[in-house]
Amino acid sequence: MTTPPRAPASALVCAGCGASPAPDDPYPFRCPNAGANDDTDHVLRRLLDVSAVEFPAAGGNAATNPYLRYRRLFHAYHLARAGGIDDDEYCALVARLDDEVAKVDGHGFLATPFSRADALSEQLGFALDGGVWVKDETGNVSGSHKARHLFGLLVHLEVMERLGRADAAHRPHLAIASCGNAAMAAAVIAAAGRRVLDVFVPVDADPIVVARLEELDARVTVCPREPGVPGDPTYHRLRGALEEGALPFTCQGNENGLAVEGGFTLGYEMAAALSDGPALDRLVVQVGGGALASACIESIDDSVAMGALPRAPRFHAVQTMGAWPLRRAFDRVAARLPADATPEDLRGALSFAATHRSEFMWPWEEEPHSVAHGILDDETYDWLAVVEGMLHSGGSPVVVSEDLLVHANELAASATGIDVDPTGSAGVAGLLALRDRGEIGDHERVAVLFTGVRR
Repeated sequence: MTTPPRAPASALVCAGCGASPAPDDPYPFRCPNAGANDDTDHVLRRLLDVSAVEFPAAGGNAATNPYLRYRRLFHAYHLARAGGIDDDEYCALVARLDDEVAKVDGHGFLATPFSRADALSEQLGFALDGGVWVKDETGNVSGSHKARHLFGLLVHLEVMERLGRADAAHRPHLAIASCGNAAMAAAVIAAAGRRVLDVFVPVDADPIVVARLEELDARVTVCPREPGVPGDPTYHRLRGALEEGALPFTCQGNENGLAVEGGFTLGYEMAAALSDGPALDRLVVQVGGGALASACIESIDDSVAMGALPRAPRFHAVQTMGAWPLRRAFDRVAARLPADATPEDLRGALSFAATHRSEFMWPWEEEPHSVAHGILDDETYDWLAVVEGMLHSGGSPVVVSEDLLVHANELAASATGIDVDPTGSAGVAGLLALRDRGEIGDHERVAVLFTGVRR
């Protein structure tokens, strides 16, 4: 049964130039002006009319799929309703896809644990009214947060077919560049949606990951670096596949802005858990391509705007000494601000950065290496949203050493009993660095994300 069309409560708008995809575009993943070589940072952001929606009430059923609980906050839902799909039909579509994910990976999507880590808080010297809150993604679909981003994309693709805007009989191939968790997540979600997936991996990709990709019928291409060619070779191959007609089934926001929105469920779940208690003071997030951090920042800002949280925390982004393009960009934007910067000064600096991308973000000059290999992107593709979030909140980036990453991983695993990998616990390394510098007090409430299981 269908219902009368309604105006969408969300829109996709390029943060760099203000353009939006055509209303009938079934694949509104990139800004229509992307590729214009105008040095503008063309990245689509989902903007939500918070006056037209409500944050789900506290105390909801934690066993509910987050894409159902928070469905009214998603662009795909508003497109579906505007196209005449009623709420029951949309919920049935999401539930069917979640069932297919469970058949592939053993379980579907549920809210993941988020609570104070008492032993870790005590070891780090926090007071009882402060401490460390851990969002544990190691038990999520495919063992990391990455599937959140990609399930949202799958729902969008299915909605487009249901509305008749995309041809279910002639589906374009999906494509992703990744060496680990994102590739695993993409393969699981693509298999659940019965879609062909091309995965571009580096020469040192984990054999366990590659074997699982092939088990899920993903088409794997190994991409060696070419002498004299800067940037990630897997990303270069991805770009070639997209130009040939593949769809970006990727966690890089510049290639698919809706992938960032899929990760909003992380922020919404944290907001729901905190809605009846004191607010967070800090959120420390590890950053590679930037989709995780930008998703957390934007969804928490949405939650504040909808009244689910009293205020946003300070955001801190963590990168390794192996590659820190985000810190470099942040420093260059901050250098444009006077000591007594006003909101107008900040808007001006961010606007300049958005239209002069090459002065702030470019590929890391050397091949990066780190035990936290999942955050070694040569570029931070969603850099501007993360820089903006840190500057607005009074946060800052943190660059950590290999020794600190190893120590943080050992501490995180032993204190919590969670088998998190070094990439997944990199936020703890950032927290340790901030504590060592005296920037985080004993009474502050700080959240970190354990984003991936050790394989």
